[in-house]
Amino acid sequence: MSEPVRLVPDAERRARMARRHGIAPRHRLADPVAATRAMTVLHSTEPPTPYLSVHARVDGMTRADLDRALYDDRSLVKQLAMRRTLFVFPRDLLPAAWGSASARVALIERRRIAKDVEKAGIAADGDAWLDAARARVLAHLDEHPEGLPAREVGRLFPELATPVDVSAGSLWNHTRLLTHLGLTAHLVRGRNGGHWRISRPVWVPMAGWLGEEPVPLAPEEGYAALVARWLRTFGPGTETDVVWWLGATKGAVRRALADLGALPVALESGDTGWLLPDDLEPEPPVEPWAALLPVLDATLMGWKQRDWYLDPAHVPYLFDTNGNGGTTAWWDGRVVGCYVQDGAGTVHVVLREDPGADARAALDVEAERLTAWLAGESVNSVYASRQMREARLP
Repeated sequence: MSEPVRLVPDAERRARMARRHGIAPRHRLADPVAATRAMTVLHSTEPPTPYLSVHARVDGMTRADLDRALYDDRSLVKQLAMRRTLFVFPRDLLPAAWGSASARVALIERRRIAKDVEKAGIAADGDAWLDAARARVLAHLDEHPEGLPAREVGRLFPELATPVDVSAGSLWNHTRLLTHLGLTAHLVRGRNGGHWRISRPVWVPMAGWLGEEPVPLAPEEGYAALVARWLRTFGPGTETDVVWWLGATKGAVRRALADLGALPVALESGDTGWLLPDDLEPEPPVEPWAALLPVLDATLMGWKQRDWYLDPAHVPYLFDTNGNGGTTAWWDGRVVGCYVQDGAGTVHVVLREDPGADARAALDVEAERLTAWLAGESVNSVYASRQMREARLP
């Protein structure tokens, strides 16, 4: 490895975050597509998260704005990819995921499904059963190009009508087939049959949804494209950060960094970070800023090594035991607490440290902004952190 080209202090990393992520109020972005591109992808494990993530970055954003991008313009598309996580992708980045991160997860899922099918006694050859089942779903959807909800697809599989216990847990019925077909870019989650806080997608053939046949990039090209976007959004970050976010091997990440000509920089922690060769200029300081980000927001979940913006003592209170981040309150590039709602839907900031009067006032402004946008609707989460649970209000 060559010598670092310069030192990037933590304060500069936080300034890059403020501007590039659009979470500092003076640096908010134009629309849902710009907000998604700024973050590379948006987490979508929980249905409300993309809406709340976009709201945090776009002034005047409405739920209809994101729905339009997802379901009418289709400039944004939901895709299962890195670490078997559901994301909202900018459409042009899909081929990169299909050929790399999604393909990797699809192979792992294929092995698991085949093994579970055999253990459950559904078929002696799990791989052959999966291939036939996938073909059955696709043939049925050829007759329903507008798509079908999962329960309708499930009627094709009476053999999966009842969950069967296997050593790894319960067989996930037909939904595992739909997930696998989504990973391989044959199907996509189309319009949502529920409201914005519930996921009840219609499953649609990907080619029909996009109006073109999906063409994945080669694995190496796909990984390089994803890592390039990550570096633009989250850089400088360590190899450990990229491997964790991408859900890939060190070998794949090292090859991508080399293919991109990424250059090493020294971080304040003593670790080596990476930047794209055209992105080495120092970032100017940013005025102090406040933000409230939702559960699993892409900013919070962008790095594995988080000490430069998150006090390790706060982690047990703000993350669950599986590493899923709850809501977070930010002041000047550091996490200082979380937020919760009371029974009327009002947002309240819960601090884990006192950032001072100016910070408290700025966070109160963000709480009022989010309260007005939610308009009395409550957002619950299965990933509620300890701090969120302990701070629940009547």
